Amino acid sequence: MIAIDKAQAYMQTASIDAWLVYDFRGSNPVMWDLLGYEKKTTRRAFLFIPAWGEPRILASVIEPHVFAQSGCAMETYASRQNLSEKLAAHLAGCRRVAMEYSPGAALPILSWVDGGTLEMVRACGVKVVSSADLFQLALATWSAAALESHYSAAAAVVQVKDGAFKFIRDHLARGTSTNEYAVQDYIVEEFERRSLDMDHRPIVGVNRNSGNPHYEPLKDHSAAIGKGDWVLIDLWARCPGREHIFGDITWVGFAGSEVPQEHRAVFDVVKEARDRVVEALQTAWEKGEQIAGWQMDQVARQVITAAGYGDYFLHRTGHSLGPGSSVHGLGANLDDFETHDTRALLPATGFTIEPGIYLPHFGVRLEINVYMDPETGPTVTTPCQNDVVCLV
Repeated sequence: MIAIDKAQAYMQTASIDAWLVYDFRGSNPVMWDLLGYEKKTTRRAFLFIPAWGEPRILASVIEPHVFAQSGCAMETYASRQNLSEKLAAHLAGCRRVAMEYSPGAALPILSWVDGGTLEMVRACGVKVVSSADLFQLALATWSAAALESHYSAAAAVVQVKDGAFKFIRDHLARGTSTNEYAVQDYIVEEFERRSLDMDHRPIVGVNRNSGNPHYEPLKDHSAAIGKGDWVLIDLWARCPGREHIFGDITWVGFAGSEVPQEHRAVFDVVKEARDRVVEALQTAWEKGEQIAGWQMDQVARQVITAAGYGDYFLHRTGHSLGPGSSVHGLGANLDDFETHDTRALLPATGFTIEPGIYLPHFGVRLEINVYMDPETGPTVTTPCQNDVVCLV
């Protein structure tokens, strides 16, 4: 397994004796990302990856079949006492063990192990450290096939975005009514027609609803779209498969021919914040400097704060894009707001850049995707919106 080989190479240089991956009833997606498939479990299971040697699984005597295709040696336990004894035997000789745990809950996205299990592992005489960096190197990097899938998905997402704005434009031109939910439905149908995965339905927000970062229109509760309205569309999709990468973008439009001054001013601030992050990434690459996610969040946040909108930037600057089950990957986020993400933005990983300003009467978010190409550096993989889309 390539991911396990990468993990062992990292542990050998980081004074980590083993990676202990714990799962209970599907509680830890890292287990299944490492094994390359996903099964339902009802009992506790451990995947033990030593810095040297072959990985092993400790599973319930009731569920050996769940791990039959893992390719790993397996041992079973029966009672809780039996589990404790066999876990201690696996950990014998280990001093530092990595688990999906984050001190002080600094990175909740990778804090999957409950407190009681941490106590049980520590009772075996080992020091538990976070697997955050280990996980990112082993599982958040993109393969060549994943990168190709991302470009394909991103191209389709851009086409559907253009189609969604045309859908609105055509209704306005004909004088027929439409609403947020109808546009959302259009996007969903287009993704389904292209056999793409969405994870969940896209965001279409009009006027004050665009000022809610995670607004979702409902069939029986959806704002109409008419002339003079402001529209935000956030959409994402990927080619089917856990190893493939989403394309995830956000654009804004105005149902008129001349954008109001306030809307344009806010748009320009968000655009500058986005572009400053790209510039900072490229500068760091040219200097050979390694940068962390929190630093890029600060770049965007400083631009928006200096313009007087700091209190209206309500989320991190970007989230990881990577293999796995969700559009929000498990690699480094551009975040010094919701969390303090000290993880490095590593080569062959990707993420979004999506600063936003959310006022009571409208919001602006401009989202692009970036791939940290190991050869050429930070690469923007989606179009950048440089002007408001006028729909009339």
